[in-house]
Amino acid sequence: MSDAIGPGDLVLCVNAAPNHATGRPVPLQAGETYRVFSVMEYACPCGRSDALLDVGVDFGWCQTRFRLLPKPKAQARPRRVSAPKETETV
Repeated sequence: MSDAIGPGDLVLCVNAAPNHATGRPVPLQAGETYRVFSVMEYACPCGRSDALLDVGVDFGWCQTRFRLLPKPKAQARPRRVSAPKETETV
């Protein structure tokens, strides 16, 4: 999963359980979206992760707490162009 996630990607927190290394509560909120600042290689003690994600909250979190959100697709929108009305002098 760390190959798919990179800096600038949006991830969804799906697991706000206590920290599995220390047992302390985490400041993350399940269902919240976070932007990834960096991905650090790390063999997590849980055995399910090979990277930590830095999302700007504390230090870094096991990537199993997050799911990658799809990138938004650019859509072309028609724009209105305001042109001045031409008046004809008589």
